[in-house]
Amino acid sequence: MIMAKVQKIKKPDKRIAHLEKSIGKVPKFFKDLTERDPEMYELVMKFEEHIWDDGALTRKTKKLIAIAIAAALRDQHAVHAQIAGAANLGVTKEEVEEALRVTFLLSGMPAYVYGKAQLDEVMK
Repeated sequence: MIMAKVQKIKKPDKRIAHLEKSIGKVPKFFKDLTERDPEMYELVMKFEEHIWDDGALTRKTKKLIAIAIAAALRDQHAVHAQIAGAANLGVTKEEVEEALRVTFLLSGMPAYVYGKAQLDEVMK
């Protein structure tokens, strides 16, 4: 076992608030892990923190990649959540539009239109 037994987390973990401030909305099912499966929550949280920490790529660049991938997959919730969190990282509407143009090049017009519609809704 990777970790010792983890006790139930009584109140929302401060790391969720920090994560939301850094990258955007955290899905409810993830928040529910704090009570349903605290050990899984701890593992996922460490993984999330590792992925989003600045490294060779900044969080801002990673966010643009995430937006482009979500648009390519036409995942409405993910596109909306990623764009909503982008402003917290200083991502501009113009930068998202450019990332979506790359999505268009590689994933086609429907992915671009889908992402652009979400962008216009979230960053009015």
